[in-house]
Amino acid sequence: MGYVGYIAVRKPLNHLLYLSGFSDLVVLMPNENPAYKHSEITSKILAAAFEVHKIIVSGFQELIYQRALGIEFEKRQILYHMESELPIIYKNQKVGLRNVDFLIENVVVVEIKATSKLENVHLAQAINYLEAFNIDIGLLINFGALRLEYKRIIHPKLLRNKT
Repeated sequence: MGYVGYIAVRKPLNHLLYLSGFSDLVVLMPNENPAYKHSEITSKILAAAFEVHKIIVSGFQELIYQRALGIEFEKRQILYHMESELPIIYKNQKVGLRNVDFLIENVVVVEIKATSKLENVHLAQAINYLEAFNIDIGLLINFGALRLEYKRIIHPKLLRNKT
């Protein structure tokens, strides 16, 4: 089952997404591109997130949504690691550890928030996770808004390869 939706961001965040010729607004329609990397997995993740948000509306702490999403992943047989601890490497040396909310099937990072709206700092954090863990695709999901918010994040290296 696919999801219906789009991602729209204004510059200067356009480095997150493949530019399609728009001067100020970038719109990607997930279901229109059959080559959309890991779209089957991200569709399943988003379906689970929508189910959680339908039952547990906004107003709770992030941990509540994280646990509920883990339950939903199990019901849907989505392979995941919660609070995956991954090393941060600088010049071939480990300089620290970071925890990502979910690592799905070892190919998609999911970072969840429970805030009234997503901010640029949340997008930057998600991009940092992709770069640090060398993962191509991520989802930033916000349960704190009245309607579920999500952003599909693409590793900057994939964008450089397209230009």
